[in-house]
Amino acid sequence: MNVTLRQLRVFESVARHLSFTRASEELFLTQPAVSMQIKQLEGQVGLPLFEQLGKRIYLTEAGRELVGYARRIMRELREAQLVMEELQGLNRGRLGVAVATTANYFATHLLAAFSRRNPGVSFSLDVTNREGLLRLLMENERDVVIMGQPPEGQELVADAFMANPLVVIASPDHPLTRERDIPPERLQNELFVVRERGSGTRVAMERFFARKGVQLQSEMEMSSNEALKQAVQAGLGLGLVSQHTLAMEFSLGCLAILDVQGFPIQRQWYVVHRAGKRLSPVAAEFRRFVLEEAEAHWQLPAPQDAPDT
Repeated sequence: MNVTLRQLRVFESVARHLSFTRASEELFLTQPAVSMQIKQLEGQVGLPLFEQLGKRIYLTEAGRELVGYARRIMRELREAQLVMEELQGLNRGRLGVAVATTANYFATHLLAAFSRRNPGVSFSLDVTNREGLLRLLMENERDVVIMGQPPEGQELVADAFMANPLVVIASPDHPLTRERDIPPERLQNELFVVRERGSGTRVAMERFFARKGVQLQSEMEMSSNEALKQAVQAGLGLGLVSQHTLAMEFSLGCLAILDVQGFPIQRQWYVVHRAGKRLSPVAAEFRRFVLEEAEAHWQLPAPQDAPDT
């Protein structure tokens, strides 16, 4: 077979997403260009690699066989790139980072500080939810990931580097903003705006209130912190977010932190990579930078007029 690396890269992306559209977005190609690469690859293989049933596409038997080889070839190429980068040191190189949506509020500041110190380094940044981060780790798609505590039982190396306090927020005119030392039971009749199932913030919230025997009302589910904060600001309910996400709202005075017993829930941010992964000099230096210097480049946002405790 006279197969090109470009064809294999396009094929692997389509196979992973099972979508020509999402592959084209990931590879910054037009959809017709992706389709053409797949058609040329199928011509070289002599067998169809995908089949369409209804509106969805699936790998054929030949496609399932080939995707394993394609991924091994991609891994070998990344390994070769790492070796070449090691020979170049920190003067050049590319860093692949993925962060939780909540962590993006400070991760861009860390990347900017790291880039100023290492101007020859380029980087790509993915911002996704917890499920997406774990997929990127398992598929070895990124060098390092910044997230909340990863699940146990997976082959990951995770090191905490900064506190991640979770707080209960409300609109500034909510009656509870005038109270202090609020028992968690007082929130049982309050409507909560929550993140999607599987979100680390939501998991922490549900665990906390379950331990207190409190059943929350959570009829509104949001897929992003921004949507959740906007809903709370509009008075649709209370919310639970990382304090790291509130810098703008504090400066504008459009959200308030409630003084609830047991809060903030103290969690940690972690820098994570696959166990046994060979980090490039750039990735290893970024990991060291995050662990040792993150707090020097980012201060936890605080209310302009913090309530007395």
